This record gives sequence, C-alpha cells and structure tokens, in this order.
Amino acid sequence: MAGTLYVVATPIGNLEDITYRAVRVLREAGVIACEDTRQTRKLLDRYEVTRPTISYHEHNEAERIPALLDRLQAGENIALVSDAGMPLVSDPGYRLVSAAIARGIAVQPVPGPSAVITALAASGLATDAFHFAGFLPSRSGPRQKILESLRNETATLVFFETPHRLLETLETIDRVLGPRPVVVARELTKIHEEFLRGTAAEIHAALRKRGFIKGEITLLIGKRTEAVDDAEPVEEAVETCIRRGMSRMEAIKAVARSRGLSKREVYTRLEHAK
Repeated sequence: MAGTLYVVATPIGNLEDITYRAVRVLREAGVIACEDTRQTRKLLDRYEVTRPTISYHEHNEAERIPALLDRLQAGENIALVSDAGMPLVSDPGYRLVSAAIARGIAVQPVPGPSAVITALAASGLATDAFHFAGFLPSRSGPRQKILESLRNETATLVFFETPHRLLETLETIDRVLGPRPVVVARELTKIHEEFLRGTAAEIHAALRKRGFIKGEITLLIGKRTEAVDDAEPVEEAVETCIRRGMSRMEAIKAVARSRGLSKREVYTRLEHAK
C-alpha cells in the first residue's frame, strides 16, 4: 500500500505558530522534504523531531521527484515543507504534488500559518474577496503591465515583495493605481513585526527616509471601488491630482489609468468642461 504525501505548513516567523498535528506528522514521517534543510532543522530541533531530511527546491525538483515517488509507492510517508508557511504558495512543491496525484498517491494538507492570510487579517482592508498574485516581476515594464491588468479588480490585491525592490514597486503602484490604500506588512509574527498603512506615495516617502529596508514583506492594495472612482467628475479628479503635486499631463495620465480611459478621452472631457 502506498504511503501518503503530507503538505505541512510551518511557522512564518514565530516558531510557536505550529499545530499539534503538524508536529506529530513531522515526527512520524519517513523523511521530510525541505526547501532548505538548514532552515527546517531549526524548527525540527525546537520540537525534538529527529526524522531524516532531504532537500527539495526549485533547482533540484526534476532530480528529486522520481526518488520521492518511489518511496511513497513503497509505503513510506513523506512530509513536504517550505522554509516558512504553506508549501506551494509561491514556493516549490506543485510538481511533486501533481505527480503524486497522477500516480494515485494520497496527498493530505496539514494547514497552518500563511503570510497572505495573516497580513490580510490585520491589514484593515476589505477581506470579502482578495486576489493573491505572488511576487511581482522584477523588471519595471512587466511589473507595470501586471498592475495595469489588475487595475479594475474589485478585490484586495496581495503580493509578496523583496526589500530591495519595495520602493520601486510602490512608485509603480502610485503611478498605475493612484492613491488607493496600501499596507506593507513586514516581518510578520517576528520581533520586529510592522504594518505601514497609507497611500503608496505616503509609505514610499516614510520608507525612503529610513535609508534601508529589511525583512520579509507582504504588500496589500485596497480594492477598486467603482462608486468612489467614478463619482468625481473627470475635471475635478485631474485638479485633485495636480494639487497633490502632479503636472497637468501626469494628472491626465493618472485619471485615465484609474478609470480605464485613454488620455485622449480625458483630454476631450476637460475641453468640453471648459
């Protein structure tokens, strides 16, 4: 009889954030497949888990999967963990889970911490619907295109971001999405946990003064509210942007983006308003 592949959530920071079930599964597994064995060993030592570990990450997936599948089919239980949080959420593991299912091997999730849900719960933004899109592209052009494609999304947007790219990403958010509410959740559940709230421009200004940014970051953007976006006449919306320090052309571009209009359409409406 084949074994079971357990997908086990681990703490995202505070090592106390782990379930009794997760600890039991780790202690009973034949082997623990880890994104980084050194990182996972800190958790295992804390809970006196002595099971053997094997590295499983994006660079050795193809090599590791056949051997792991053979062990599962031989009746061994395997626990799959990532460095933090739920495996497969912007982490490796999808190919192994998919391959196990294709072989008829049982896959059981062992739920626990998730940076996405943790950040969302304390953000103060709407939680009735959210759109998680992992990491934004590192290059400015593709990053802008992704944000533009999500401009009319009526759900809270959630991303992961790296410290060294955060300021540039906030600039892009301000340019593409305008003054929506933004939350930067940093170092969740750790000693230096922090939530920064405001517009992208406001948070950018606050962080720029620090000179450096550290830690793991979850970035949230408030959803587009049609009534708020469209209630103000175009000419007034342009004037509001100008009062915030934009040039007239920048203001026209910003209003056009926020309402899904072309720059020509906004310009035409301004001319008619005169």
